[in-house]
Amino acid sequence: MKSSEVKRFAALYERHLKLLKLQGKSDSTISAYSRAVRRIRDRYDCCPDTLSKEQLENYFVDLVESHSWSTVKLDRLGLMFFWKFVLNLDWQWLNIVKPPKARTIPDILTPAEIERLIGATKKVCYRVFLLTTYSMGLRLEESLSLHVGDIDAGRKLVHIRRGKGHKDRMVPLPDRTLTALRLYWCEHRHPAMIFPNRIGSLETMRQATTHMDKGGAQSAMKRVVDACNIKKKSQSIPSVTPLLPTSLNVA
Repeated sequence: MKSSEVKRFAALYERHLKLLKLQGKSDSTISAYSRAVRRIRDRYDCCPDTLSKEQLENYFVDLVESHSWSTVKLDRLGLMFFWKFVLNLDWQWLNIVKPPKARTIPDILTPAEIERLIGATKKVCYRVFLLTTYSMGLRLEESLSLHVGDIDAGRKLVHIRRGKGHKDRMVPLPDRTLTALRLYWCEHRHPAMIFPNRIGSLETMRQATTHMDKGGAQSAMKRVVDACNIKKKSQSIPSVTPLLPTSLNVA
């Protein structure tokens, strides 16, 4: 791109990020919508506001062939936002890009499979994390973000803050999960977080300012799934009923 285009794109991109934040979009949505703008910029090596309708349509034709429909959908929404709110331009051409509606039933782990997963997890932090996630039906980020103040041991409830759709909710806390969380917290004693970043010593953990790495938790889950030879595509749980192993050794 010419230097003038680089500067114009930088200004537009910065406004894109600002408007996404002002609309209260989640970090993951901001990342996906912004990636869509960068992707089309890189494809044509120009500021997107100069693209023709034909170029935009060709971009999506190629995207459909090279990426999943979930990616296509996110790029459509991201560029729609960019065109409508940042460029203040007509975005009706994007209506032609419509991912097919598919109704799928997710694979569900059985209680026995969940017991195998937790039992096969060697590191205590990941074992307690998996138990917490599966026994209460939480999303990965919800488990990682748990704070000491979110645990209501007296009423056996956990306050999940800013879950999907930025909504709070209360989730039942199984006795075994409470015991595991207590034992794990007694190991690191962080003043706020249940799952602090594990970099360094226990003393370093007590001073951590971020929670346990999301990528590390995902990798740990994938490794234990592979080790248990579980071939299901989704490791979700079927209900709010706690699915716990009959015995849990968190020590």
